Amino acid sequence: MEQNGQIHKIDICGQICPSCLLIALKEVNARRELLLGGGALHIYTDSRQAINTIPGSVHNMGYQTNIVKSKGHYCIEIQKA
Repeated sequence: MEQNGQIHKIDICGQICPSCLLIALKEVNARRELLLGGGALHIYTDSRQAINTIPGSVHNMGYQTNIVKSKGHYCIEIQKA
């Protein structure tokens, strides 16, 4: 999935939207070079609303997402499209 193998992980479990979306967008912007260099950003959330809002917004910024469901949370994997 990642060309350079770097993955930055963010845990926003316990947060509710819109703060989930705002935190995610801030992190995507802060990790722009990592993402463009082939790395990935993994955002862990327990908010079902976040798995609807974050991927759409990140996609509009030119990135692709994948959502992985685990026990009690989701991982939104973000990488260069």
